[in-house]
Amino acid sequence: MNQESEEFKATETKAEQGDAESQFSLGKMYYKGQGVPQDDVEALEWIRRAAQQGHAEAQSTLRQLAEQGHASAQYNLGWMYYTGVGVPENDIEAYAWFLLAKAKGNEYASGVIPDLEKRLTAGQREKGQARAAELQRLIGAK
Repeated sequence: MNQESEEFKATETKAEQGDAESQFSLGKMYYKGQGVPQDDVEALEWIRRAAQQGHAEAQSTLRQLAEQGHASAQYNLGWMYYTGVGVPENDIEAYAWFLLAKAKGNEYASGVIPDLEKRLTAGQREKGQARAAELQRLIGAK
């Protein structure tokens, strides 16, 4: 086993035990293909786990990926706002991110939007739609 794959295994073990720093590191390893085949889905999963534990750099990375238009990152960021895990609960922000993810074909977002809409007033839905439009303009400008 080479040094890179040994580092990956050690990081993976700590990440599976719930260590947020290791989860974030493992996500970066998957993203870069460092010691493991490159895998965006696995990368995002580990970054999300770290972000949900309040890991600031993971939260920032997840937001950056969402702002770059990655539908899975948009869904995951929306889920964090929806559940209040890792960030303050905010249904309007969650709705906006879910709308963006749905527009990109994310099935999970399509599934959760109807439930969230039941919790929102008409005014909150309007605010969420306006926020989604604002975010889409920002994403499109990058």
